[in-house]
Amino acid sequence: MRFVPLAVAGLTALVLTACTAGKEAAPSLGAQPKPSGSASQALPAATLELWHGFATDAEAKAFEDSIAAFSKKFPQITVKTKKGVQDDQITAAIRGGKAPDVAASFTTDSVAQWCKSGAFQDLTPVIKQDGIDLSVLPEASRTYTEFEGKRCMMPLLADAYGMYYNRALMKGSEPPKTLSELTELTKKLTVRDANGDIKVAGFIPSAQYYENSPSHLGPMVGAKWYNDDGTSAIGSDPAWKQLLTWQKELVDWYGYDKLEKFRKGLGDEWGAEHPFFKGKVAMILDGEWRNAMIANDPKAKGLDYGTAPLPVADDKPDLYGSGFTAGTVIGVSKGAKNPQQAWELIKHLTTDTDSLVTLSNALRNVPTTKAAMESPNLAKDDNFKTFLDIFSHPKTSTLPANVNSVFNQDAFSTFMASWEKGQVKDLDAGLKEVDKRIDDKMKLSGG
Repeated sequence: MRFVPLAVAGLTALVLTACTAGKEAAPSLGAQPKPSGSASQALPAATLELWHGFATDAEAKAFEDSIAAFSKKFPQITVKTKKGVQDDQITAAIRGGKAPDVAASFTTDSVAQWCKSGAFQDLTPVIKQDGIDLSVLPEASRTYTEFEGKRCMMPLLADAYGMYYNRALMKGSEPPKTLSELTELTKKLTVRDANGDIKVAGFIPSAQYYENSPSHLGPMVGAKWYNDDGTSAIGSDPAWKQLLTWQKELVDWYGYDKLEKFRKGLGDEWGAEHPFFKGKVAMILDGEWRNAMIANDPKAKGLDYGTAPLPVADDKPDLYGSGFTAGTVIGVSKGAKNPQQAWELIKHLTTDTDSLVTLSNALRNVPTTKAAMESPNLAKDDNFKTFLDIFSHPKTSTLPANVNSVFNQDAFSTFMASWEKGQVKDLDAGLKEVDKRIDDKMKLSGG
């Protein structure tokens, strides 16, 4: 899946404080007794409205195919889908009393606010009622689908982040496992012209480059975002200082102006001119979906590449093999006209092995259950398997749910841009200032 920009995906999450579902109270999950007999026979007929973010025809068809098996099992339930829907549209519909029965989001940034405000219903009663064992999901995916003890979402598909490397440019070198190895290899593989301008970059350390966000980079050093009391840990966790120190040293080796000139001259991340496709960057941080883009792009035909986990801090070798994960989440909205039928659809899409495998094979995202990941029907060449292993690694982490998730990430990303530019003279003081911005925002939000 392609991530939508944070500023768009989480916009409404910043201002949502309560949700109303219209004048008439809609039925809620857990408010009705479990029907007797098989669910397929006992559930009354209904038409479900499902909104999702899959936008292209191929993505939408893949999602429809995964729904087809549900429709066969529940012929009395019709599912009508609406594609290309973003978080702000979902929130506005719920607030306006025009909520779909089911909604899926590409990002986890709105989960905390949706759970806290009641925009999406708590699934805990029906999960217990149906005896679903959530241990079939890795801990990280369980984390990003709940907030403050309320599970208002289920994970549908996941993204995992690792390293892609160009075998031809690597010239026999193995992918780095530590940050010091990454630095050494970056310097070895970088090519400059007579003026010192970059022609080929070994690795781009800038936090402004494509997928190099703080949340994606943080797991390389085991950094944490929040303390147990919910306050920001960015200024107190030494792992962030370790990461930023390494990053700045590599930026300075390139020369900030030289690196920025090179970065700004690169192609669109989602287009055919991606620099990795064209051999302009030897190693990149990216998600599992890039495999499908390489396979489907004529300009990437013949690209000889490999994948590996991201390198980690030299003093934390136990982190190697892990990474960052997040993904698509799906839930029953407040105001859903048919919540019980909606839950059955969600249960099918998120726990049925064949459904998850069908969707994963079509979209090339990571399926979220252990059974689906181990299915013999799952297409998993070596390059894709890397991301299955990262997703299931016990130390793989995610960005913890927070009602100000977008603001907090933007605040840190803005700081990192100033830091790598050389505008921050005192790193410790700068990180503590990020803490203050985040904590002050939390106080305004009632935290």
